[in-house]
Amino acid sequence: MSSIHIYWDESHFWGLMAARALEAWGIPHRLVRGSEIADGVLAGKSGEVPRLLIVPGGRAKGKADRLGLRGMDAICEFVHGGGTYLGFCGGAGLALTGPYGLGLSPWTRKGYTNRLHHFLSGHVHASLNRSAPLVPPDMLGPDADPLLPVWWPGRFDPVDDSVTVLARYGRPGPDFWVADLNLSTLPQGTMNDWENLYGIHLDPGFMEGTPCATANDFGAGRVILSYAHLETPASPQANRWLAHILDQALAGGHGQAGGPVPAWDVAALPVVWDDPVLMAARRAMERVIATGTSHFLLFWRTPWLLGWRRGLPGAGINALYSLICEAMARQPGDEALAFWDHRARGFGTLMALLARGLSGYLLAERLSMTMFHSAPDAVSAQGLREQRRALFGLPPEPGGIYADLAATLEELYWRLSRSGPTNR
Repeated sequence: MSSIHIYWDESHFWGLMAARALEAWGIPHRLVRGSEIADGVLAGKSGEVPRLLIVPGGRAKGKADRLGLRGMDAICEFVHGGGTYLGFCGGAGLALTGPYGLGLSPWTRKGYTNRLHHFLSGHVHASLNRSAPLVPPDMLGPDADPLLPVWWPGRFDPVDDSVTVLARYGRPGPDFWVADLNLSTLPQGTMNDWENLYGIHLDPGFMEGTPCATANDFGAGRVILSYAHLETPASPQANRWLAHILDQALAGGHGQAGGPVPAWDVAALPVVWDDPVLMAARRAMERVIATGTSHFLLFWRTPWLLGWRRGLPGAGINALYSLICEAMARQPGDEALAFWDHRARGFGTLMALLARGLSGYLLAERLSMTMFHSAPDAVSAQGLREQRRALFGLPPEPGGIYADLAATLEELYWRLSRSGPTNR
């Protein structure tokens, strides 16, 4: 039995990150899918009623679609009856009021007039609400200026004062990026020069002072939303805050279970389940990543997070590789083996198609960059777009071969999680 459920659908490696934090701290939890929520798992239909529902990052619309109206209503009833909802990034967006939102918070999501302003990532300094019990007292010293990680966050659009702001954004930290630009490597004044010379506005200063994390009541329950990913591996101040929130939500005894979430080296995960189809997929993705890194299209920002040139499907590549490696680090039970026996062959066929197509696509993108100044039309931009559409779909909707592969891996990992904790 578990007092924490994690909504798993459409969470990709953000769901892995949330589950990994709880596993590192020895906190029991259960991954649940939208169909289970619709069928009453939050009401105790198949066990105890949880105290906390964690909704990781990922596309809010995709999460809502998987829940359906019954699932969305079930979450609202769970929180209204006294449960706690903790949403990160896309999980925060799902809780807001508006299209595809649950309406757990009266606030809405604010759009971006400059699309590049959405592509912000890394640690950012934050100012914390000193009077909020959800903020750890030991993070409120006179010089407190904690670093919190954000990974391509949305934005809150405050509509009233019924929501408590727990944290506001400050200045960017030392590892902050705008799209594929590492701000720490730019000479001072570069942003201003670009704005004056080219009219390009990339400075992330517009974030400063805006809400980063919030809390509000919903009926008898509580809603905690954060565009900062407090579950990020090896991010000690963010992890400390998450532990405190868990301790508050579970009424003590669990959230203080450990220190920082350990670093996550995806490529170094042990192979416990040496399945030939998964191993072939893992090797194929490693070859794709090697091609991308060799040609300056991909690079490892951290041992768990790829960086990529603007416009490339780096997040999808990262998600597939992480899901494959994490699946192979688990011992499968009968349920997972039965599922995989039925799906492995088709998965392997699609994986081979993706790997071949993706390597060609990445090299075509590299050729396009090389030829840009001498023959800008040598590689058809529309042709590249169609290649990406077939492989990964076009943002913001995932699609193509990737969508089928990711759905299969998510279902496989959900079944693997029911066999017990990972072997690390």
